[in-house]
Amino acid sequence: MHLAGKTVVLCVTGGIAAYKAADLTSKLRQAGATVRVLMTESATQFISPITFETLSGYRTVVDTFDRNFAWEVEHISLAKAADVFVIAPATANIIAKAAHGIADDMVSTTLLATKAPVVIAPAMNTGMYDNPVTQQNLQTLRARGFHIIDPAAGHLACGDTGRGKLPDTPTLLHGIEQALTPQDLKSLRVLVTAGPTQEALDPVRFLSNHSSGKMGYAIAARAAMRGAQVTLVSGPTALATPLGVERVDIVSARDMYDAVVSRAGAQDIIIKAAAVGDYRPAQTADEKLKKSDLDLNIALVRNPDILAELGRTKHPGQQLCGFAMETQNLLENASDKLRRKNCDMLVANSLRDKGAGFGTDTNAVTLLFADGTRETPPLMSKEDVADVIFDRLLAMRESAT
Repeated sequence: MHLAGKTVVLCVTGGIAAYKAADLTSKLRQAGATVRVLMTESATQFISPITFETLSGYRTVVDTFDRNFAWEVEHISLAKAADVFVIAPATANIIAKAAHGIADDMVSTTLLATKAPVVIAPAMNTGMYDNPVTQQNLQTLRARGFHIIDPAAGHLACGDTGRGKLPDTPTLLHGIEQALTPQDLKSLRVLVTAGPTQEALDPVRFLSNHSSGKMGYAIAARAAMRGAQVTLVSGPTALATPLGVERVDIVSARDMYDAVVSRAGAQDIIIKAAAVGDYRPAQTADEKLKKSDLDLNIALVRNPDILAELGRTKHPGQQLCGFAMETQNLLENASDKLRRKNCDMLVANSLRDKGAGFGTDTNAVTLLFADGTRETPPLMSKEDVADVIFDRLLAMRESAT
């Protein structure tokens, strides 16, 4: 999460979901952000300002005309301090005020004064949310560049069922981070592969590898965060689907081949981060094999080469990025793979390098490019590696136009 060092002005308005803003404040602090909380008078009927003061470490601001303040005009100073301005929960009332420029309390006056990106998370009764007036107000705010986090659907506190629930904290955090992230992949369609494949030996056993899928999932997450339309083709993993990503689950290498090749023509960028099995058993037993059977040699046949097929059928303007993991002769093998598979870029890492390899949260890579240049970033998180990959791919796209 890229929120460290950012100042979040969090505005809490008067709905039953106001209590959820306490967890949001806590998680923002844990992510390294500074949180300044504003509350409407109505919000104080649902949760105490002291709760937010304890969680944020700053005085909670409620009254526009509070005389116990520093010398600066507080709603102006907070408006200027904000890197991002968040209203969660946002009632129909504050949404209407924001849409029509009404400024009659601390939250609405500070909102009108800020130049920071604004995130609004509506939370209210389903009828109020679906009311054409509220929907028109939200449409107005979207047109002005406000970031609207759609409410969740479910059983509401009033007893109704439908849209209107404040989304969970991870969804709110994702929306806040996205508001702070340049949407430089907005017009692009990105396909990412991740995880291992499994090749069945019998109904119980399979051949596979140690891939956790973390690198591919980090790439998919960062692509979505930067605005891309992302499809993640994933082998079996224990990882949650990144927000904003369409996930396609597969098991075998042939499953992945079919899923990727059938979608490849519609993609602007394809990143093959999965650890695909090169071989599969020539025959899969219908029943569990016994030990006496397993003492025999297992005949293997080659799986289809997905990256080679993508390189062969790559259309003009499409970018193809492959991965190579080695235990020896890393750069020589990676350079050969880059050339043979017709990649624009290849990400190489060694299983021998500390902090790299399967299951880690960091990666040490060398980027190899089709023009023969190379780049070796320092050891960094897999999310940061993903951003470097997209930065370089975007630079290549810009230089080609």
